[in-house]
Amino acid sequence: MSERKPVLGILGGGQLARMMVLEGAPLGVTFRIVDPADTPCAAQLAPTRRADWNDLDALAPFAEAIDVATFDFENVPAETAQWLTEHVQVHPGPRALAVAQDRMAEKTLFRDIGLDTARFAAVDTRADLDRALHEIGAPAILKTRRLGYDGKGQFRLRDAVDADAAWAALGEQAAQHGLILEAFVPFDYEVSVIAVRGRDGEFRTWPLTRNWHADGILSLSLAPAPGADAIADSAFAHARTLAERLDYVGVFALELFVKDGRVLGNEMAPRVHNSGHWTYDGAVTSQFQNHVRAVLGLPLGDTSARGCSVMFNWIGAMPPVAPALAVGDVHWHDYGKSSRPGRKVGHATVCAADFATLRTRVEALAQALDRVEQASPLLDLPVS
Repeated sequence: MSERKPVLGILGGGQLARMMVLEGAPLGVTFRIVDPADTPCAAQLAPTRRADWNDLDALAPFAEAIDVATFDFENVPAETAQWLTEHVQVHPGPRALAVAQDRMAEKTLFRDIGLDTARFAAVDTRADLDRALHEIGAPAILKTRRLGYDGKGQFRLRDAVDADAAWAALGEQAAQHGLILEAFVPFDYEVSVIAVRGRDGEFRTWPLTRNWHADGILSLSLAPAPGADAIADSAFAHARTLAERLDYVGVFALELFVKDGRVLGNEMAPRVHNSGHWTYDGAVTSQFQNHVRAVLGLPLGDTSARGCSVMFNWIGAMPPVAPALAVGDVHWHDYGKSSRPGRKVGHATVCAADFATLRTRVEALAQALDRVEQASPLLDLPVS
């Protein structure tokens, strides 16, 4: 008798869910998706139910049809995740979601596990902002504690005189969700740990990824991160401790600033992550497949890199595909989304056996697509 295929439910139907479906289907996994949007891009690949996150009546048949629930979007209410645990296994659990949804809780947990952070303070009133600025100093960044991503919900204060403008921009959100003031970190570079933890506690990481952003959105990722060997053990140890403290199951990202050879915790994402997209083409097992394996209790796959990889994030509109495919070892990912300013619509990964070859291919791709400015941070790195 054949074994029944597991059914994995995903809350959120964006590109992360889409890639989970693409990587999980060869394992014999079937999928169900729920999303508040009319036509999320993952609906092109798996049955999708439209429902608001708080509509428990609509979520009930979804929960009945699946074996395990997971997420492609960390802002699903933790209360909804908790409700799901009464009906089906949920990985990662509600606590991980709750911590990642609140920047104060997140930074506090980082400090609790020994991961240093920028100085921070809660801001609930205009007077709090003045006190926090006096304590932390400027430059600093005022952020919403909740619902901020891709640079949204942030205001950079270059000096204390910017306090009025910052409060005008974000003060209305203070009463509802609270704000946080964080000291600005003049970091040397940013890396992310992409890690996975199984139901049995097995923990694995992919090589460190170096990231560059434009307008608050990830623009370029390079793995393995060059010159990061000295901080790798510390970064991986903090990620393991974080996963164990949260009893985490699945893939997550830990974003870190590197300053003068030490790491500072920036934020975590309790899901597969944009900076891990390179693993789809550049690792033995991708973050997407290992997330599916982890939450279903399957053995984890090898997280080794096959060589070097660069991920270009396409924002707003897709570039033309034909010139890109003329460049060697370029892997194209179109999410099937309509064009819109600021929207992640796809990515391309360039792979090579070594960094010198990778740099040559990246330069060729950048020239072919008129993306030299986007590629410039990597092209400026020395070839060693």
